Amino acid sequence: MGDGAGRKHEKYKRLIARCKGLPPIPTAVAHPCDQNSLQAAVEAAKEGLITPILVGPRVRIEALAKQYGLDISKLEIVDAPHSESSAAAAVALVREGRAEALMKGSLHTDELMGAVVKRDTGLRTARRISHCFIMDVPSHGSPLVITDAAVNIAPTLRDKVDIVQNAIDLVRAIGEGAEIRVAILSAMETVNPDVPSTIEAAALCKMADRKQITGALLDGPLALDNAISPEAAKIKKIDSPVAGRANILVVPDLEAGNMLAKSLSFLAGADAAGIVLGARVPIILTSRSDSQIARLASCAVAALAAHARRQESGKAMG
Repeated sequence: MGDGAGRKHEKYKRLIARCKGLPPIPTAVAHPCDQNSLQAAVEAAKEGLITPILVGPRVRIEALAKQYGLDISKLEIVDAPHSESSAAAAVALVREGRAEALMKGSLHTDELMGAVVKRDTGLRTARRISHCFIMDVPSHGSPLVITDAAVNIAPTLRDKVDIVQNAIDLVRAIGEGAEIRVAILSAMETVNPDVPSTIEAAALCKMADRKQITGALLDGPLALDNAISPEAAKIKKIDSPVAGRANILVVPDLEAGNMLAKSLSFLAGADAAGIVLGARVPIILTSRSDSQIARLASCAVAALAAHARRQESGKAMG
C-alpha cells in the first residue's frame, strides 16, 4: 500500500464527519434480510446518518436482529412478504414523502432498480439514472468519483450528458473541493475517428463550453494516466486545469468502469462507496464485499445529497 496505508479511509471519515450536526435522513431499506445489510442500516442509524425504515418480512428481520445482537427496537418495520414486494413498498415510501433516500438490502440490484424505474409507480425524473463510485484510494489525496460503472451498460452521448451532470451535482453536494474537474476518459488523449469515445469526449467538452453541462471544468479525451498524474500530463504536453488533477472520471462504458473501480479496490487497496443518482432520491447501493466504512460512507454521501436536494427544493419554493 506504500505511503497511503496510513491514510486509508481518511476521505470517508471526512464525509461521515460532514454529516455531524445534520438531521438523519429517513431512508427506506429494501429487504435487509442478511447480516450485512441489516447491520449496515443499524450502524448508519447509530452514526446519525440515516433513520432507517426497514421494509421486508417482519418475522425474518426480527429473527436476524436477535441472532446477530442488533438492536432494532426503535426502528420502524414495514412488513412485506418477499424481495419484490419489499422493493415496491420501499419505493412507495419515497413517493409518499416518508423517505428521502432508498437503500438496497439483500435483494438483487435489478429487483430494486426495476421498482425504481417503473413508469407509473417508480422514481424516474427527467434525468437519466446513473451510478457513481466514490473511491477512497489510499495513495490519492481526494476521493475519486468514477461513473458509470454499474447502471448504464453502453451509454449514448445523450446519456453521458446526464451521467456527467449527476456526478458534478453529487461532488458539489458532498463538498469535496471548490473546483470540480471532470476527465472524460478514453484510451488516448487525441481525437481519433476510429475510437468513438474520443469523439464523444470532445463533444461533451464543447457542450460544457456551451453551458449544456454546468458546474465543473471538463477535459477529454484523456487517458487515465494523464487524467490523474500531473507528471503524465506534463510529458504529453497537455495544458488544461483538469489534466493530472481530475476528481471525476467518466468512463466510456460499464465494462471499462467496472474494471477501473475493481482494479483500484483489489490492486490499490481502495474502498468503493456506491450511490445511484438521477431518481427522485439518492439510492444507496452496497455490495456484500464492502467494508463497514464503505457502507457508512455510502450512507453519508446519500445523506449529503438528500440535504442538498432539500436546500434546492427550499430555494425553489422560496
